[in-house]
Amino acid sequence: MNSKAYSLKSYRTLALLCLGTIGLWAYTAKPFVDPGDLPDENRFTKVVLAEKLNEPLEMAILPDERVLLVERHGDIRIYSPTTRQLKTIATIPVSTKYKDKEGHETEAEDGLLGVNIDPNFEKNHWIYLYYSPAGEAPKNILTRYELRGDELVLSSKKVLLEVVTQREQCCHTGGSIDWDRDGNLYLSTGDNTSPRATLYAPIDERPERGPWDAQKSSGNTNDLRGKILRIHPEADGTYTIPEGNLFPKGTPKTRPEIFTMGHRNPYRISVDKHNGYVYWGDVGPDAGEDSVGVGPTAEDEYNQAKKPGFFGWPYFVGANKAYYDKDFTTGKGGVQFDPAHPFNDSPNNTGLRDLPPAQPAMISYTAAETKKFPIMGSGGRSAMAGPTYYKDDFKNAKRSFPDYYNGNVFMYEWMRDMILAVSFDGKGDMTKMERFLPNMTFSHPIDMAFGPNGDLYVLEYGTGWFLKNDDSRLVRIEFNAGNRKPSIQVAASQKAGAVPLKVNLSSAGTKDFDGDALTYQWKIVSKAGGQPTVLSEPNPTFTFQKPGQYKAILTVTDAKGLKDSREVDILAGNQPPQVALEITKGNKSFYLPGQPIAYQVKVTDKEDGSLAQSGATPGRILAKQVMVRATYQDEATAQNVSEAGHKFSEAAYLGTGQALMEKSDCKACHFTDKKSVGPAFMDVAKRYKGDANAVASLSNKIIKGGGGVWGDAVMTAHPQLTSPDAGEIVKYIMTLSDKKTASPSLPTQGTYTPKENEKGILVLQASYKDKGANGLPPQMAEQVLMLRSPLVALGTSNSQSKGITLFKMGTQPYPLVVVMGSDTYVKFDQLDLTGIKTMEFAVAVPKAQLNAVGGRIEVRIDSPTGQLLGQTEQLQPNESKDPAAMFNQSMAKASITPTTGQHDLYFVFKNEKAGKSPLFVPVTVQFSN
Repeated sequence: MNSKAYSLKSYRTLALLCLGTIGLWAYTAKPFVDPGDLPDENRFTKVVLAEKLNEPLEMAILPDERVLLVERHGDIRIYSPTTRQLKTIATIPVSTKYKDKEGHETEAEDGLLGVNIDPNFEKNHWIYLYYSPAGEAPKNILTRYELRGDELVLSSKKVLLEVVTQREQCCHTGGSIDWDRDGNLYLSTGDNTSPRATLYAPIDERPERGPWDAQKSSGNTNDLRGKILRIHPEADGTYTIPEGNLFPKGTPKTRPEIFTMGHRNPYRISVDKHNGYVYWGDVGPDAGEDSVGVGPTAEDEYNQAKKPGFFGWPYFVGANKAYYDKDFTTGKGGVQFDPAHPFNDSPNNTGLRDLPPAQPAMISYTAAETKKFPIMGSGGRSAMAGPTYYKDDFKNAKRSFPDYYNGNVFMYEWMRDMILAVSFDGKGDMTKMERFLPNMTFSHPIDMAFGPNGDLYVLEYGTGWFLKNDDSRLVRIEFNAGNRKPSIQVAASQKAGAVPLKVNLSSAGTKDFDGDALTYQWKIVSKAGGQPTVLSEPNPTFTFQKPGQYKAILTVTDAKGLKDSREVDILAGNQPPQVALEITKGNKSFYLPGQPIAYQVKVTDKEDGSLAQSGATPGRILAKQVMVRATYQDEATAQNVSEAGHKFSEAAYLGTGQALMEKSDCKACHFTDKKSVGPAFMDVAKRYKGDANAVASLSNKIIKGGGGVWGDAVMTAHPQLTSPDAGEIVKYIMTLSDKKTASPSLPTQGTYTPKENEKGILVLQASYKDKGANGLPPQMAEQVLMLRSPLVALGTSNSQSKGITLFKMGTQPYPLVVVMGSDTYVKFDQLDLTGIKTMEFAVAVPKAQLNAVGGRIEVRIDSPTGQLLGQTEQLQPNESKDPAAMFNQSMAKASITPTTGQHDLYFVFKNEKAGKSPLFVPVTVQFSN
C-alpha cells in the first residue's frame, strides 16, 4: 500500500489546522441547547403497527385514531387501533409507468401519491386523493371521496383539479396534501421534468426538448407543475381561489391557484395551522461539483413560506446560488441568472417572462458535509417536511409530546433516516435545529403526522425504490411523561450445550429509570410444552436435564406494577463445536505483502469428534467440512468486528468494496440482482464486463453523478466518497458479472500470502457447523484473527495518548494527529513487533499556519519511558507559505532494534527546545521487515 493514499488535502487541512479555525470548529460542534433540557430519549417508544407495506407514500390520522394510508400502486388502506390490523379498503386504478424513447415501459414516480381528510371530516366524511389516473391521458388529478366507516364510496368521486403532465421521460411528482386553519387546501406538484439532459439546471430550449426543460413547469407562471397550490374546496366538488395567492385572479398568463412556485420536487409539505406558514422539503438535482459557466453543486432544501413567492428552480438552488443560461445547442454557458430579476424566455414558457424575486432556502445542504449545517452530515439527499407541534392542540391527549417541542417543526431526511426538530422565534425565524431521537432507527421515513392521542406517526417507505420492502412500516412514537417500564437486560452463561446443561441466568444491567424497586421472575418454558419452571431470583442458576429447545423468560415489575419482559433461547442437548485458529509462524499483528503467514485450524465437537488433518478417518470431522477464508476489510468495518467480540457469521466479512457499499446509500436505488430506481448491480457488471476503463469511468460517475445510460435513471452525486473508495465499490460490482459461487475454502493447515497493494485489515476466519444432535439444529462456531495493514494512520489509535489534538476532516477515514508539544505520545496497545526492522513516518511540519517547530519521533515499548527501539532524525519545519505546499509530508525512517512478542507501543514526540509550540502532524507509519 502506497503511503500517498493517506496524503493530506492541503486546503482542507489548512482550514482545520490553523489555530483560529480550531476555535471555530469547537464552537460549531457545541449543541444548540443544553442537553439537560432535552427529554430523556428513553421516554419515547417506537411501536410497530404494520409491516411489509407496498410503497406507502402518505397518510392521514382520523379522529378515532384510525390511520388512512395510500400505496403508490393504488391501494387505500386503514389501520384500526381496535383490531390492530391493516386492511385494504379500495384500489384506485392508477398509472405507474412511462414509456422511454424506444417505447419500453419503465417504472415512473406516478401513482396514488397523496391523501388527506377534510377539516370537517367528522361531519362530512370526505377524504382527498391526488393520483395519476390509469389511461392514456397524461394528467394527475385531485379528487374527493366519501369514507363511510371503512368503506370508500367510489360513486361519491368528485374531481376538483387536474394537473396536465408529461408521462414520457419523466418523474418528479410532488403530491402532498395539507390544510390551513381557514380550510384552504395546499397541494404540492413537482417540476415533471426529466433530469437526464443535465445534472444541473434542466433548461434545454431546443425544439422537441420540452420534457427536459423545467421552464415549462416550475418557472412557468401559467402552469400548475413545480408549485404549491392553494385552493378552497367547496361542498359541490369545485373550488374557489382564496385571497392572497401569488397572482391575483385574472392576471394574464398566470394561474391563480399558485401559492409558491420554483420548486423541483416538494415531495412532502406541511402547513402550520397556527400561523399559516408553509414548510416543505425540496429534493434537489444531482451535480456533484461546481461547474464554471454551468452552475453550482446540487443541494436539497428545507423551505418556509410566510407568504407567496418564487423559490428559484430551475434558475437557482440553495441560498440563491445561480445557474447560467446555458445554450444546449452550442454547449456554452450564457449569463448567470440574477435572483433579484429572474426571467423565463424559454419557448416552452406560456406564462410571464419576468418572475418575482427568488427566495433563498431556509436550510440547504449538499451530499458532502455542509459547514453551515453540519448536523445534516453527508450522504444521499431527500429533504421532506413534517408537522408542527403545539401543546395547546393536545390538552386532553393521552400522551402529548413534552413542552420542550412546543412550536417545533419536524423535518426529516428520507435518504439519511433522520428526523430534525426545528425551532423558531416569534417572527417565524429559525433559531435552532437538532436531531430528534438520534438513537432510534428509521427506514426511509416518507410521511409524519401527529394523532389525536398526541403520538407521532411515522410512515417508513423502506430500503429500495419501487419495491415492496420488508422494512416498510407504519409506526407510532409514544412519549411517556410518567412512570417508565423497567429497562431489562438478559444474559445466559451458555445458550447451547450437552445435557445436563448448567446455565447461569443474569439480569445484570436491568434498571428502572424512575428509581423504583424491582421484582424479578424467570420462567423456563419448553417448546415441547409442559409446566414451566418459575424462579424468583434476579440471577438464578438452572440445570437443563432433558434435551430440547427452551426459552428463559425474565419479567421485571416495578413498585407501581409496570412490567416488561425479555427472553433468551436455550438449546440443551447439542454441544457447540470449538474452533481454534492459530498463526504458527509470522507476525501476529501485521500482514506484510508477499510474506507468507503460516496457520493451523483445530476443531473439536462433543458429538462429531475432532478434525482429521489428513485422510478421511471415520467418525471424525473432515477438513472439507471446515470453512477457512481470508478477506480484506476497511479499517472502520474491521474495528466494528473487533469491538463486537470476534463472533460473527460469514456474511459479516465483506470485501473492501462491498463493505463500503453496505455503509453507503447505494441500496436505496440499487439491488444486487433486481432493478429498483436504478439498474441491478449484476446488470451493470455485465454491461461493463471487459471494459478496461470501467473502474475509472464508473468511479467518476459515482462521485460526480450522471445519467443517460439506463433510461431516465440518474446517479446522484457522492462527493463525500474518495476516488479510491469509489473504485473499490466499482471493483466489487464488477465481480458480479457472473453468478459465481463463493471462493473455495483454504486448507485447514498451510500458508497464506497477503496480496500486494491491499489495504485495511486482513481477516482470517475459520468456522465449522456441526451435524446437530438429539433432534436439535446444528450449531456453528468460528474464530477470527485480524492482521493490520503495515501502513497505519496514527489517528487510528484506540488507546490513551497524551498531548495531542485529533481532528476528523469531512470524509477523511481517520482523524489527524496534531502534536501540541514535546514529551507527548500516541499509544497502540499490544502490537507484535516480530520481524519489524524499520518504521517510516509520513509527517507534515507546517510552520506558516500551525507554527510547527519540528522534532523527532522515538519508538518505545511498554511505557513512554520504556526501552528505546529507534528514533527518527530531527524533522525540520516547512517554511513554505504556499497553501498547496505548506502541508507536504516529509518521510522519516527509524531503524528498530529486533523485538519479539506483543508490546504496548509508544510513539513519543520530542523537541527539547519547542517550549509551548506545536511540533508537527504525523500522518502514517509504515512497518517493514
